[in-house]
Amino acid sequence: MDAASPRFGQYEPARRTLVHLSDTHLLAGGRRLGGRYDTTENLRRTLEAVDALELRADALVVTGDLTDLGEPEAYRALRRAVEPLAERMGAPVAWVAGNHDERPALRSALLDGDATLAPVTGVWDLAGLRLIALDTTVPGWHHGELDEAQLDWLRQILAEPAPLGTILAMHHPPLPSHIPLFDILELRDQHRFAAVIAGTDVRAILAGHLHYSTSGSFAGVPVSVASATCYAMNLARPAQEVNGMDAGQAFQLVHVYDDTITHSTVPVVDAATGDYFSAEWVARMAALTPQERLEEFSRKR
Repeated sequence: MDAASPRFGQYEPARRTLVHLSDTHLLAGGRRLGGRYDTTENLRRTLEAVDALELRADALVVTGDLTDLGEPEAYRALRRAVEPLAERMGAPVAWVAGNHDERPALRSALLDGDATLAPVTGVWDLAGLRLIALDTTVPGWHHGELDEAQLDWLRQILAEPAPLGTILAMHHPPLPSHIPLFDILELRDQHRFAAVIAGTDVRAILAGHLHYSTSGSFAGVPVSVASATCYAMNLARPAQEVNGMDAGQAFQLVHVYDDTITHSTVPVVDAATGDYFSAEWVARMAALTPQERLEEFSRKR
């Protein structure tokens, strides 16, 4: 979780904090994606931005397309880049498979498991908050599916609620996209998935795949899609002309409270930042009485 901070308002501090990254698309040997995007450098910049937050996070979630071609060396490079940061944060890494990933290489190079075609799933107990990784990939294809076996597995897990509820992590988001042709690559047969999670303790769904940040709801559950670390879609264009750009990379901070979950988009940019607020300012405000604090900060300036 985040370091303890003074409480000035009506909400208690977040119970759990997750870092949500997506679509790293690494290539072996640091090759550029499409000869253009330096996905290795863009990941490094993203991880540097996460590290600068000095978080004590509960989990680091990476929602798929971990590599672009499923190369074992690309998975090993990803592991070398991410695991030291996760260790500093004291957080487990939830690796989620995406349509560009290859299950055998992912299982062997990232999970130290057998190189099989079995779905890559996982369950983590984050001190009462349950995190479940689903595998929406279809080997050899780019659209998403959840077969009956995986849905049955999920149904059995959700039969018993977790103390702080459940968060699902998956690659293909169960949301529409306004970009033409993206519907070809969507999660299919979503009604079956909805029937499994409706009325359960699932509080949020984390996803990727779209290469832009968006949000919505599915079966009554909030869905948050993280932008990519490799490149983002330029939505400042007519829908039929949306293409990738080497800008707009971002990640999400997920804060879990008793009654809500917030998803904050954090841009990875080099930009001058003001210095009005600081740890010293917070400590000074904390030392004031509530009335003094109100007078100090709330008056119009």
